[in-house]
Amino acid sequence: METIDIEYRFKLPDNKEESFRLQLDSHTIELIRPEDNQLPEWTRLAFHQCPNCPLSSDTAPDCPAAVSVVDVVRSFDGLASFDGIVVEIFTSERHLIQPTSAQQGISSLMGLLIAASGCPRSAYFRPMARFHLPMSQPEETMYRATTMYLLAQYFRKQASQDYEMGLQGLASIYRNMQIVNNYLADRIRAASETDSSVNALILLDMHAKTLTYVIEDYLDELRDMFSAYFN
Repeated sequence: METIDIEYRFKLPDNKEESFRLQLDSHTIELIRPEDNQLPEWTRLAFHQCPNCPLSSDTAPDCPAAVSVVDVVRSFDGLASFDGIVVEIFTSERHLIQPTSAQQGISSLMGLLIAASGCPRSAYFRPMARFHLPMSQPEETMYRATTMYLLAQYFRKQASQDYEMGLQGLASIYRNMQIVNNYLADRIRAASETDSSVNALILLDMHAKTLTYVIEDYLDELRDMFSAYFN
């Protein structure tokens, strides 16, 4: 199986390092994770299950999104949100070193993990996981999300399926992700003594809320950049 390999290294305030080596199936863009028979109770599907979750405990005993971040939550319990850290990220295309806060660095990793986790609500973001942009800014995320969604509509048209040239469907996807983020945060609160992982997830949720409300205004600001296409 061909894989996409991404590594996150965190240098913590006490000079310890935490490393996360991710492998994604290059075809499905799903996270490849070793079997873990000792998952904590907070990863069980029925524990704070999202009301919009289409999964059943009969066929999926564990929440895919929770399972994807369990190692992160374990590793950073004890780290405060605004502790200064250095994140080093390796992909096949780039090598990034970024001094930042704990919550910002963890948020970047969590966004990737959740997108590739196998959660049905986050599956729409797998193309963004494939072309992961570490430590991206909100404006970059909005641009990438809108172009991803419109490319998906192009593929739907090619497949003779219903498609839209607006962004109502993208807003709906993000509203569902807000629910996922909120309920996943409840799970993590039950498992953590400190706030770094919870606040990292809250940052992701803030981006989701922002995109839902300001996307049209943001795109209007970009219109002049595309003037060549109007000639």
